[in-house]
Amino acid sequence: MKFQLRFLLVPLGLVVLWALFREMQRSPGLFANSTYLGAIVGVELVLACLWKFQKVFFPVTLACFLVAGTGLPLAGASTYLRWLFLAVGGLAGLVLWMKSNREKHFESFHLIALFCVLTALATASASNSPVTASLKVASLLLLFLYASTGARVALAGREDAFVRGLVLGCEGMVYIAAACNFVLGYDLFGSPNALGAVIGVAVTPVLLWSALMARDHAERRRRYIALALCGILLYVTVCRAAIIADAVIIILTTVGLRRPGLLVRGVFAAALFLEIMAVANPSHMGELLDSMTGRFIFKLDRSQSHGGIFGSRQTPWEDSINAIKQHPWFGTGFGTSDLGGDRTDIQYSSIYTKWGSNREHGSSYLALAEYVGLLGIVPFVILLVLLLRTATRVYLWMRRNESPNNYAVVFAMIVIAGLVHAGFEDWLFAVGSYLSVFFWVAAFLLIDLAPQFKSDLQIAVPEPFVAFSPVESFRQPTT
Repeated sequence: MKFQLRFLLVPLGLVVLWALFREMQRSPGLFANSTYLGAIVGVELVLACLWKFQKVFFPVTLACFLVAGTGLPLAGASTYLRWLFLAVGGLAGLVLWMKSNREKHFESFHLIALFCVLTALATASASNSPVTASLKVASLLLLFLYASTGARVALAGREDAFVRGLVLGCEGMVYIAAACNFVLGYDLFGSPNALGAVIGVAVTPVLLWSALMARDHAERRRRYIALALCGILLYVTVCRAAIIADAVIIILTTVGLRRPGLLVRGVFAAALFLEIMAVANPSHMGELLDSMTGRFIFKLDRSQSHGGIFGSRQTPWEDSINAIKQHPWFGTGFGTSDLGGDRTDIQYSSIYTKWGSNREHGSSYLALAEYVGLLGIVPFVILLVLLLRTATRVYLWMRRNESPNNYAVVFAMIVIAGLVHAGFEDWLFAVGSYLSVFFWVAAFLLIDLAPQFKSDLQIAVPEPFVAFSPVESFRQPTT
């Protein structure tokens, strides 16, 4: 069969090559167009990644979304190429997942995710920009399709390689971000909030887990150095949402592992860092301490007035609540807002760009309530509750065994950090955001890796967490 297939591909390739030469003769300027050449290169890149779908497709897809949110030279091309990768990844992943010898099947979580897409599609008709809302619903469908099929194919049977690649990618990301900020003076992600979101939701949870799971002292030292750089970047960006999310993760991890000494060492390291900053630049530290309430907590200058700890969020929160009151049942349409006469005075999000049909909400949950209304939000709430319940079960397993020795733990940490951070930034259901893609892939993988607890069975005790453990350590023992 393979020989016959190759025998058919040879004349087919010759026919395609002849058609290309014929088209070049008829329209010689066609292949000199940079747009067409870029499209051809993009298609070739997608096909090349399909050749090694399980190993290559996910990191390249995530890199396309990440580059599109930066100021790098390829950002413009990646803006369009990322959707091609997401669409091809979803369709190809579905085919490969159906053909594979799968142990996992679609569960209630995946069914609720489908209901979310159908609900979002129903609310698109209520939007002032129904075409834009429908396209955003299509992007949500592609994301959920890829996360439930293609990402599962990339993880199945190669959990160790997948997680190790994730750890190395996050470690490289923090070094690149630190070099751009402190050496080159270049803002890689365009705004402090965007950098804080990447560090707080993606990088810090992964590096914290990998430091606890280090194989030797050299690897553990390298991971803690990367974690220290994460703390420095968060200090510089003063991203409150990311700091709160990471504080929650660190506290939950130390309490879950029953190792309060880790928390004490972290507090000591933070105090030492502040002392070093005070010695290196005492005038700046004195000014920083004097304006700590205004700059860090309220994120305002001393000359400005504030309305509390979340003063900078009050205006977008109030606007979102007013919009919910005006469209209480079916919302303003998924991914779009009712701007009315304020269309020329649009506030732009710090995580992703909104083009004329949206505004800043200050919270992913308020944004979702405005988009789909109080009736449409029901399946989304169920989806988030199922996700939070799964993360809680993983946390209870970690606390019971006093070990993070399972791949589900790192994905649970990402999910918890993301859910906390999303309360202050509206990126959770914005598929164009690289953070949204990363979060939902981690969420769907967590559903696969999380244990299925039963009251009459005890959880198998994992190996000591000096090395990576197989996924089977989370499975139930046979009786």
